Amino acid sequence: MVYESTNCMQDAIKSGYNSENRQILRKIFGPVNIDNMWGTRNNMEIDKLIEGADIVRFIKAQRIKWLGHIQRMDQARPTRKLLDWKPMGTRPVGRPRQRWQEEVMEDLKKLKVKNWKDVAKDRRTWRDLAEKAKTHKGI
Repeated sequence: MVYESTNCMQDAIKSGYNSENRQILRKIFGPVNIDNMWGTRNNMEIDKLIEGADIVRFIKAQRIKWLGHIQRMDQARPTRKLLDWKPMGTRPVGRPRQRWQEEVMEDLKKLKVKNWKDVAKDRRTWRDLAEKAKTHKGI
């Protein structure tokens, strides 16, 4: 489930189409409730939420935040099991597709984070790291 939705998101991010990026952000932030009427967020509301940050960097920072959240979960939770799960069998011939976790690990390397599992245990440090990722030029 995590891998499937990530590939669509990555394709839309890399394509550079602003409307596709906005659609992704609308799904991330969800609908807005105004006077008991649910509706989608407009572009100005999305800009206010991301505070003018680069959309790609913002989404990558959110992925880093999510990784820390999953890492702090109990081992018995299904989402945590998925994080630690290693697929069985062989992969198709050719260049392997990058998995979600591999891409996030690549971003953490660019941020020069060592021993990320220990860093993720401290929620404040991890949150500061995710905020740093929003403005980091290398990501």
